Amino acid sequence: MKLSIVAIFIASTMYVHFRGRVRLRFFRQLMDHSTFMAPINCLMYLFSKLPAKPYLPVAGFPELKLLEEHWQDIRAEAFKLADAGEIKKSDKYNDAGFNSFFKTGWTRFHLKWYDDAHSSAKELCPVTTGLLQRIPTVKAAMFAALPPGGRLVTHRDPFAGSVRYHLGLVTPNADSCYISVDGERYFWRDGEGVIFDETYLHYAENQSDMMRIILFCDVERPLNNPVARWFNHFISNTLIRAASAPNSDTDKTGGINRLFAYVQQVRMFGKRIKAKSRFAYYAIQWVLFGGLIVWWLWP
Repeated sequence: MKLSIVAIFIASTMYVHFRGRVRLRFFRQLMDHSTFMAPINCLMYLFSKLPAKPYLPVAGFPELKLLEEHWQDIRAEAFKLADAGEIKKSDKYNDAGFNSFFKTGWTRFHLKWYDDAHSSAKELCPVTTGLLQRIPTVKAAMFAALPPGGRLVTHRDPFAGSVRYHLGLVTPNADSCYISVDGERYFWRDGEGVIFDETYLHYAENQSDMMRIILFCDVERPLNNPVARWFNHFISNTLIRAASAPNSDTDKTGGINRLFAYVQQVRMFGKRIKAKSRFAYYAIQWVLFGGLIVWWLWP
């Protein structure tokens, strides 16, 4: 049974790794979160109604037309937030999912996260949160800003239970500001939406001289099996919901982010080791994870 579980992990990881044209290096893939989530994600892919493509037609999600019809109202609230300095990075270690993005200038304001809207968002963005609550398939949403010269490093999101929707609000309307998904670029435009599968490797870059602000949404992946849909909801309502991050002290903080401050101390210790010796850093990782696997497999 244990060997069967290991075989499922290996097969799932291989599928995730070779699914797209752009791939991580072998050793980075081994330690990437997509490896640990590979069996769950492969279940989502197996029963997905969507084609295995980086970009998906927006017309396939007609419920999102409501957002495009009101994009100027949404933009007005985003402008007010930006002017007030509310689209910002976290000043604490309480946003594990996006913590690494803050280093390159990316900032955000959470509107909802696999639950009702954040209380701060209801107060500051009543129009946008009201529109989002009318679309049950939108599980999470935020305003995301990328400054001139900002860049998001190549990554893939951990869970395939959703797809990603971007609605351009404040963009350069130029090819100097774009996202690349599995090697294909999309250039944001004001009032236009795009949907892509965020479990393909992707990165974003703003080479223009103006700020880019978008509405960023996680939309439930359409599945053709009721058991798979139940499992998707279960993972979303437990594991993913626990990654809820606050905008302010009035918002709820998920369990994962309450623990993240302690985990970050371990990560910083690891980075200090890596700065002194990359060999020692990776050797410790292999001993720890390899030792756990050997211990688990040992009869």
